[in-house]
Amino acid sequence: MMEERLQKILANAGIASRRSAEEMIRAGRVTVDGVCVTELGRKYDAALHEIAVDGIPVQKETERVYLLLNKPVGYLSTARDDRGRKTVLDLLPHTSARLYPVGRLDADTEGLLLITNDGAMTQGLLHPRYEIDKVYRAEIEGALTPEKLRHLRGGILLEDGITAPARMRILSADDTVTTIEIVIHEGRNRQVRRMFAAVGCRVLRLRRVRFAMLTLKDLPCGASRPLSAEEIRELKVLSGGDVR
Repeated sequence: MMEERLQKILANAGIASRRSAEEMIRAGRVTVDGVCVTELGRKYDAALHEIAVDGIPVQKETERVYLLLNKPVGYLSTARDDRGRKTVLDLLPHTSARLYPVGRLDADTEGLLLITNDGAMTQGLLHPRYEIDKVYRAEIEGALTPEKLRHLRGGILLEDGITAPARMRILSADDTVTTIEIVIHEGRNRQVRRMFAAVGCRVLRLRRVRFAMLTLKDLPCGASRPLSAEEIRELKVLSGGDVR
């Protein structure tokens, strides 16, 4: 008998990240043997109980899928949208697996997005303690003064708290546009744009070019590719997972 917390069972089955699974439970979307469960922390044996999300039974074993997407502007980083807007899953090859993005890129932000059904890996990659690098390239309207750059590097006070120190370097600059590389490990909503807005700078274009050790090398905008076995192994190591 192997009992695990309900949210971990859902994450391991590729339904969602553990955090999203907790939200599903709280929202009353999860049943066990036909009974709605809204209390977090309840433990079950997935082999002995019928667990379902939105009335759809959770598969006991799911083949893991790991995809790297070069996201274009205009797509939502979500598995579904109630308003029928385009999501990143519309760009992927058809699969029966229930996939979801690891973190999010705003609709007006482009670049590297990891998509998987490995809930345990997702949880680890997004956990603050592992401080996974996220590297962005931003085009900023006008000049970026040394004083503003100092504030950005040291931490910016936003409405949800002070940001962690960021690594930044200016790649090019003229009278109209400054191109800058930003390295952060937090994943707050619209964080990079809000950081620049806080020092009076407008972001003209924002692109994520690296996540952990993954890059967009030779991957066209809108295209995706499966991760290699070595890439998957390295991500599991970085996220504190089992590499077997």
